[in-house]
Amino acid sequence: MRLMVDIRPLRVRPYGRLWGSTVVTAVGSGLTAVAVPLQIYDITRSSVYVGLAGLAGLGPLVISGLWAGAIADVVDRRRMMLVTNLGITATSITLWVQAVLGLRSVAVLLAVVAVQAGLFGANTAVRGAVVPRLVPAELLTAANTLQSSVLWLGWITAPLLAGALLPMLGIGVLYLLDAAALGTTLWAVRKLPPLPPVHEGARRAGLREITVGVGYLTRHRILLVAYLADLIAMLFGNPTALLPQVAHETFGDPPDGGFAIGVLYAAAPAGALCATLLSGTFTGVRRHGVMVTVAVCAWGLAITAFGFSRSLLLAGFFHMLAGAALIILSVFRKTILQEAVTDEMRGRMQGIDVVAAAGGPQLASLAHGAAGAALGTTWAVSGGGILTVAVMLATVLAFPGFWRYRAFTHPVHRLKESTEAESSAVRTRKATQASP
Repeated sequence: MRLMVDIRPLRVRPYGRLWGSTVVTAVGSGLTAVAVPLQIYDITRSSVYVGLAGLAGLGPLVISGLWAGAIADVVDRRRMMLVTNLGITATSITLWVQAVLGLRSVAVLLAVVAVQAGLFGANTAVRGAVVPRLVPAELLTAANTLQSSVLWLGWITAPLLAGALLPMLGIGVLYLLDAAALGTTLWAVRKLPPLPPVHEGARRAGLREITVGVGYLTRHRILLVAYLADLIAMLFGNPTALLPQVAHETFGDPPDGGFAIGVLYAAAPAGALCATLLSGTFTGVRRHGVMVTVAVCAWGLAITAFGFSRSLLLAGFFHMLAGAALIILSVFRKTILQEAVTDEMRGRMQGIDVVAAAGGPQLASLAHGAAGAALGTTWAVSGGGILTVAVMLATVLAFPGFWRYRAFTHPVHRLKESTEAESSAVRTRKATQASP
């Protein structure tokens, strides 16, 4: 049983409620992620406009992630989560209304998507800063594994559910189900305890505070390499943009899609879910720097093998291994970004993480698209995997402290332990003075 998914964080009641609501909302948001591109394509019959939906949301997501991260460090995080979740619910209802009214306006859809992306970026930043306040530090890795597993589950379940519901109920129902699912998150957030700032300090959240957060990142190399690790994996080794071409040219799919493209898209999430089911094998590991490094290299090697595969079965297998490596990377780097940071900086670090998570795949699509056109899919994919391993190893050689990094030994924890020891000593001294 120790090899299976580590569910200890669920015994912490506030976190358990929040995680349970995320199970529902992950599927709901996935339904909207399917519905918006479908509706835009139905209106325009153009993939260019579908691509604009991603661009429309990218700017607001990046800006709100940075700004909201600074806000999360100076306000009650529970209240901020309530506000952002209410906003996301309102946008889902708006999408439902426009579908029911039959507006068929791409401009309205893009505007709502932009607002929703901004709210989602803000909510993601504050949620990442909340988890370390809900669970003990030693359970952070397990808690992040559970969070990641929910997202992967949503990405697999939502498209299947949407495909079943669309012919019977229409696209508007998908938006309505998303809005209803968000109600469970609002309930769970309302049940959280108040989460005001731990330390008294600045009560502003402007450009200066964002700049201070960036400066904090550049001074702490452990955090900097954790961000770089994700960027390296996504920029060099993420071939998602090439999957349709690989399915067509290598595995014989028709240009408009077939069985192979379904296998290729499903393999990585399936591998990630398998890894979470065996998360008991790694959630107790304290060598977080080693785990991030190994996960990035394993991701690169799996992508390299995937690129050279000429059998769909082998390609799916190696893509599953890549998905397993990716979720391990995600879990440990997220834990580093939460554990090795003072609480008054957590919001800003999570805001920067939102930017990295949004920008990496976008840059990867551009890079792999250009490489695929110039070199062909085999060397664009496998060459990217080789580069991933090489660049990650070079980064660790340049910053050897990251390889040696262990959880709960960062100066943040030593400072906390020192403060707790001092407080204990003061309490003991007062009790001694008060005794007869």
